[in-house]
Amino acid sequence: MIKRYQGSRLRSGRYSEAGRIYHVTTVTNARYPFFSDCDLASLVCRTILWSDRSGATSTLCYVLMPDHLHWLFQLGDGESLSRAMLRVKGRSGRLCGSAVWQKGYHDHAVRKEESIRDVARYIVANPLRAGLVSSLRDYPYWNAAWL
Repeated sequence: MIKRYQGSRLRSGRYSEAGRIYHVTTVTNARYPFFSDCDLASLVCRTILWSDRSGATSTLCYVLMPDHLHWLFQLGDGESLSRAMLRVKGRSGRLCGSAVWQKGYHDHAVRKEESIRDVARYIVANPLRAGLVSSLRDYPYWNAAWL
């Protein structure tokens, strides 16, 4: 018996709320380290800025790892989470010249009782935990609103 992917069940409970803060993680196709290439990584970072300038998102922080992205942002007015992610992944994929992203993403709506700064610290510390750098100042593909 072949087991079907249960992703639609996971998505059925998803609720998108304008103005809400989300922590989203999305990975590259086959976890290939596309973003070890500084040109491709820069394109994704610029796409996040583009999303903010369009009003779809307001980034609190992000870190782009070689094979995935962690992004903490507030969703813009009139924007849905799925639409914002479709725009960012679609545009960055086109700019990179390939289908760099896997379908889907993991999202977490930050609850009122959670510390946004603690979530942000967790996100930007990813290159340290992965052993890519010994100091965050040595990792180029991250940003935080508190700087």
